Amino acid sequence: MSEDQPDKRCKQVDALQLGPRKRPSVTDPLVHYGRHFGRTIHALCNFQALLTNGILRMGELADTPEENFTAEERREHRVFQELLKSVAGLEERLMQGGDDEVDIVADLASASGARGDDTKSLKGSVLDWITPKGQNLVPPLARNVKIDRGFHHERTGALLCPAGIDWSNPETKTKLRSGEIIVTGDQWPLFLYADYRYDPEDPWNGLFQSALLVCAYKHVFTSPSSVDREPKATRSGNARIHGMTQVTLPSVAYIATQVRFALTSSPVFSRTDTVTDSERFYNSILDVFEDPDEKQEVDALVVWWNRQVFPSYSTAQRPLAKNSALARIREKRARMKESVRVPDGSSHSVAHND
Repeated sequence: MSEDQPDKRCKQVDALQLGPRKRPSVTDPLVHYGRHFGRTIHALCNFQALLTNGILRMGELADTPEENFTAEERREHRVFQELLKSVAGLEERLMQGGDDEVDIVADLASASGARGDDTKSLKGSVLDWITPKGQNLVPPLARNVKIDRGFHHERTGALLCPAGIDWSNPETKTKLRSGEIIVTGDQWPLFLYADYRYDPEDPWNGLFQSALLVCAYKHVFTSPSSVDREPKATRSGNARIHGMTQVTLPSVAYIATQVRFALTSSPVFSRTDTVTDSERFYNSILDVFEDPDEKQEVDALVVWWNRQVFPSYSTAQRPLAKNSALARIREKRARMKESVRVPDGSSHSVAHND
C-alpha cells in the first residue's frame, strides 16, 4: 500500500488548476508572499497539490529522470521552485513539517485573496479606460453591475471579439450575443492588441501591447494613481513593496485574464465558469510565453513591457553615450581583452616538459 501512495498523491490533483476558494484567517508572512506569487508567478494554481507534488519531487521522486515527467508536471515543478525561492525558509518548513503543515501553508499562501481584490478593483476602473476621452459610453455601463457588459454592449463586445472575427458584421454580432458562436479561452480577444488592430499576416504585431493592458497593469502593480501619469521610481505599490523591478510574463497573463473578465458580463470569477473559460485563456497565454519557438518575440515583449512600467529599467537599457567616461572604460577594456588573445585563435596551453 505504501508503494502505491506516492503515485496516488502525485496524480490526485493538477496543481496548476484552480483549487477550492479559501481565505486564510491567520496573519503570516506567507499571506503577503502568496498574494504577490499569485499575481506574478501563477494565478490559478491549487496550492495544496502544488506543495504535495513538489515535496514528492524533492523526496521520493528526486531520482526520477526529468524526461519521465510530462510537460505539465515540469511546468508545475518550476512554479513550485519559484515559490520556494520567493519565501525564505519555506523549503525547510515544508520538509520538516507533516501533512498538517502542508495544509496550513497551502491555506496561507492561497492567492485567491489578491485575485478577488484585483477583480473588484478593476471592475469599475476598466470602464474609465475603455471610454473614449471626452465621450460617454452609449448606453452607459454600471460600475458595480456587469450584466450589460460582454457581447451585450457595443464597446465591450468589440474589445472581447476574438481576433480574426468581424464584430462589425451584424450576423456575427447576433451569433456572439446569442451564444451560437461559442468563444473558448484560447480564442484571444482584440483588446490584447495595440490600437485593437489584428494583422492576420503578422499575429505577433502589437500583441499584448494595448493601452488597456498597460493601464490595468499599472493599476495593480504600481498604484491606481499611476495610470494617468508617468511612473516614478519612488512610487509605492505592490511592485515596490515586493522588490519587483521587472515585469514577469505570468503577470502579463494575469492582467490580461483580469481585464478580460472585467469586460465580460459574468458576475463571479469561477474555475467552473465555462462561459468565460478564464483558466484556459490564462494557460494558453503561458503556453505561448514558454514556447521556445516564440522566444525572440517574447523577449522583445518583455523589454517593451519593462519600458512601459519600470522607469529605472528604461534608463538601464539606454545605449551608452559616445565619448562618455563609462563608454571609454568599456572600450579600453575591450581592447585589452583583444590584445591578450592568441592571433590564430588557439587556446593558451602550457607545455609540460617531461
